Amino acid sequence: MSRYLFDNSAVQTIDRFTVLESCYDQFSRQQLARAGLTAEWRCLEVGGGNASLADQMGERVGPGGQVTVTDLDPRWASSTRRPPHVRLLRHDIVHDPMPGQDYDLVHARLVLLHLPERLQVLQRLVGALRPGGWLVLEEFDCGWTPVLAASAEAEVLFHRVHTALMGLLAEAGADPLWGRRVLAAMMSVRLSDVTATTYAEAWRGGSTGISLHRSNTDQVADRLTQAGITDEELSAFRHLLTDPAFVVNSYPLISVRGRRPSENDGQEGIR
Repeated sequence: MSRYLFDNSAVQTIDRFTVLESCYDQFSRQQLARAGLTAEWRCLEVGGGNASLADQMGERVGPGGQVTVTDLDPRWASSTRRPPHVRLLRHDIVHDPMPGQDYDLVHARLVLLHLPERLQVLQRLVGALRPGGWLVLEEFDCGWTPVLAASAEAEVLFHRVHTALMGLLAEAGADPLWGRRVLAAMMSVRLSDVTATTYAEAWRGGSTGISLHRSNTDQVADRLTQAGITDEELSAFRHLLTDPAFVVNSYPLISVRGRRPSENDGQEGIR
């Protein structure tokens, strides 16, 4: 059984993947390029979802490279045919043996945030890198979602429902503030050249991005009701997300990259 609050077997999953791909894939591609992703690299994509990023990585490394994309539930990626150098595996990053070693690049987006064992998983990912290989972790900071345009009543409603949702995440073992902690965690495991870039944008009611809030709250509506959110509040919240006069900041995606030191490296640091 999935440990995630947002079980990927739910019908809302494809809507969630569509938002993430539309709003964040371009930024993620840029960060992978900054890590040097190039032809003939061996790459690991952890928690690949529908594998949109893994497919792009496969194009970048070409047939001389390899991309291994893993997920607890790979059903959403399995319907697409891929070249032999992009392989899809059902894999539990917490409990299963690593699917390989000596990777040039390991990437995970919005995975460790959900795992109570995130620090142990971080160690495993670092251990799967070759000396000089790059780890790129991309995580939300769910604690910074200011409302940019709305009535006072609408702002209160949004924060009430969103706060309850974050409480459910925390109860499931997730860390909604993990994004702001990733850089320090990667420094603590003695990666070198650690740096971070943050991406955020405005989400207007009715836009693709803001529908992430609709997918998330719809999937756990019963649990939100148990947490004290009324059916009337949930209905008003859904309506708010369609109102173009309502604008909220997107979840900031903090992309952190660091390199496993080579034997001839001097000292670890932050640039």
